[in-house]
Amino acid sequence: MSPNRLFGRVSFQSGPEDGGERMNGSDHITRRRFVAACSGGAVAALSGCAGASDEPTYQEGQANQTNASQRTAEQMLVAEALATTETNQRANPLQSLTLETHEYVVQDGYKGPTVQGVVSNTDDSPIEYAEVRVRVYNADGAHLGQYLSTTRDIAPNSRWKFGVIILSSASDIAAYDIAVVGIPE
Repeated sequence: MSPNRLFGRVSFQSGPEDGGERMNGSDHITRRRFVAACSGGAVAALSGCAGASDEPTYQEGQANQTNASQRTAEQMLVAEALATTETNQRANPLQSLTLETHEYVVQDGYKGPTVQGVVSNTDDSPIEYAEVRVRVYNADGAHLGQYLSTTRDIAPNSRWKFGVIILSSASDIAAYDIAVVGIPE
């Protein structure tokens, strides 16, 4: 297919950089500019495919539907004060952080629905910061929220027991997914 068909009225002219004269008019471009523009666009389009993703890989988990009692207003205030929902934008997936176990547990009192588990630092280097992210869903698959547990300074070849407080009602939660991210030291 010719460039004229792709880009409308395009004509190639020799420009000053080609040793020729430039014609006036907005529809005229040099071959060198055309090739440069197409090459730059191709590189930009492919560059997003070549790099590693900064998005964590989530594992699925099931929530046990229970007839747990709702938190009282006072318990909810405590839960809201302790629950974390803001992610650290510097945290990324790390090969050395492994999510060993996780399970949905409904506790009495202010904690209510939680996801608890263990993360391992399998590397010989410490981790400055680790973050477990839990996204919860209702029976229809609607996203109810994202909740976190964080810690600092996971020693080399050690484990961290985490607990994520979820503010959604236990009776609304049908499933969750979970990922771990961190910042190396």
